[in-house]
Amino acid sequence: MEIIRFIVPSIILLISVIYLILTFNLPESKVGNPTAAMNYPLLIGFSLLGLSVLYILSEIKDKKKAFTAFKIFADKELTIKVIVVLVFCLGYTLLFERIGFLISTVLFLGALLFLINGRRKWLMNITVAVLFSFISWYTFAELLSVSLP
Repeated sequence: MEIIRFIVPSIILLISVIYLILTFNLPESKVGNPTAAMNYPLLIGFSLLGLSVLYILSEIKDKKKAFTAFKIFADKELTIKVIVVLVFCLGYTLLFERIGFLISTVLFLGALLFLINGRRKWLMNITVAVLFSFISWYTFAELLSVSLP
């Protein structure tokens, strides 16, 4: 049995157990139902725990099949794109609080679209990045009155 196929489900199982432990350590609410603040996090934690157990069971069931999940990383171009996307996500999280939602989202989406679509579709990339960011900002900030950084 290839042990490598159990790495991801085991990590998810560990994360779900840690999440549930932290959820049970949440302070009780001083107003209303004392455990109300735990309900949604508990739902997420137990769902994640159940799904990770199902994932492990499915890997046990499929142990006879060849495990090819990591062969996708043999394609160097795809691996580089995945790493670049992760760097873009890190940059987005660092810029979000400093320069705000609208500008950081335009930059992030623009960078992703240029990575995926290339330079030939520059007008579409810029248009989609600006329109999506502005519509999202307008919907949340103006229509729903949700403050964005």
